[in-house]
Amino acid sequence: MPREFALSGILFPSLIVVFVIAAAVTWIIDGLMARANLHRYVWHPPLFRLALFACLFGAGGLLLY
Repeated sequence: MPREFALSGILFPSLIVVFVIAAAVTWIIDGLMARANLHRYVWHPPLFRLALFACLFGAGGLLLY
C-alpha cells in the first residue's frame, strides 16, 4: 500500500483510512456493548473506549506496513 494517496490533488497519509476504520469498529463495538449492558463490568467506560480504539488503530497500523 502506498504511503500516501491523492484526493483532489491533496496528499493524505494512508493511516487516515486505518483511523476511520478503527473509529467505526470502536463505535460499533461500543454500541453492541451498551445494548448488551456490558459496560457495568468495565471500571471506566470512556477509558475502555480509548483503549479499544488505541488497540484497533495500532493493530491496523501494524497490518498496513
